[in-house]
Amino acid sequence: MIRKTADGRASELTWFKSSYSSGNDGNSCVEIAVTPGTIHVRDSKHQVGPQLALTQATWTAFVSTVRH
Repeated sequence: MIRKTADGRASELTWFKSSYSSGNDGNSCVEIAVTPGTIHVRDSKHQVGPQLALTQATWTAFVSTVRH
């Protein structure tokens, strides 16, 4: 989801923390932001750091292979 500014321009992405993120230190968190056709992924500890931008098909393939 992309938020819109008052004049209708796109602004920052809306990020959601994964419900499957966990770790012994509490710092293993993945966040995603969904836009039409693209899934953005980042490390919640480094919000201004690198991000991945995946197609819907690539994201679906990735999450369908993850073991719980």
